[in-house]
Amino acid sequence: MTWRETMIRRGTDTRAAQAAREPGQRPPGWPRVILRVVGSGLLIATAAIHLDLYLTGYRSIPTIGWLFLLQVIAAFGLGLAVLAIPGRFVVLGRLAAGAGAGFALATLGGYLLSVWIGLFGFKEVRTTAGIVAGLVEVAAFVVLAALALAPAPAPAPAGGAAAGPARYLTQIPPAIARVAAVAAAGLAVAALVLFGLVLAGASSPVPAATGTSLKTATIDGGTVLTNAKGFTLYSFAPDTPGTSKCYGSCAAYWPPVTGAAAASPGVPGRVGTIQRTDGSRQLTYNGHPLYTYVGDSAPGQARGNNLNLNGGVWHEIHVSR
Repeated sequence: MTWRETMIRRGTDTRAAQAAREPGQRPPGWPRVILRVVGSGLLIATAAIHLDLYLTGYRSIPTIGWLFLLQVIAAFGLGLAVLAIPGRFVVLGRLAAGAGAGFALATLGGYLLSVWIGLFGFKEVRTTAGIVAGLVEVAAFVVLAALALAPAPAPAPAGGAAAGPARYLTQIPPAIARVAAVAAAGLAVAALVLFGLVLAGASSPVPAATGTSLKTATIDGGTVLTNAKGFTLYSFAPDTPGTSKCYGSCAAYWPPVTGAAAASPGVPGRVGTIQRTDGSRQLTYNGHPLYTYVGDSAPGQARGNNLNLNGGVWHEIHVSR
């Protein structure tokens, strides 16, 4: 073939390809590109939410802290992988999308467990941030599952026996793809239903702990202040003697002890009250506003002691006789 014939053939092929693409028609594979961008964005959004929670106090919670850090690292890594893996590496792209979908579902499951029954001694409460994070994780699962199952552009046969295995690795058989899509849709619906049921039964915001009778108890060798039921009482470092700094989601985790000041036999020190912004009276001990902690599920526990959470450090209140 002469040089002139080669150039004519190339020009003919180019014009044929241009003619095959109608005006305004998107290039092949554009749905996968959109799914990659959206799925990656949702994973990174999940990572950002967990990073904020980790930095604002969850890092100080035993076990939960490093789990949050692992979630942040995994979400950022998977999000970048989904976005960065070139489209021609179809198998790698499917694996990254499948891993991202599984991660989103597992993270949601961990959140629901911590709200429902508690996880590693920590019990979550229903907050706006938690609801938003859960919805983002469900959306991430749906988008990434769709990406993992989305049909890929058929590879051009390289000839002979190599074409068959290549097509098998990149093209999921339609029957399997349909079954997997139905299963993924069922999981997404089940996750949303369970999400709604758990949140509907969750304790949030936790009502203020009422009761004016204070007692003492020995916990880990020290004498600490408790309420009438024996639950440990805490002070919040940012508080001042006349003002509580714990409201909103903070008060959901650390319910203020409300009621009228009364003499508590056997408890040395000064018991008083301050007025909260809603008009209720919060008990104080030696000038410290008093709180309980939702993570304490039974008398004698002090899981909130020395936690740096919700904007400050929390301390159990030691009583000197």
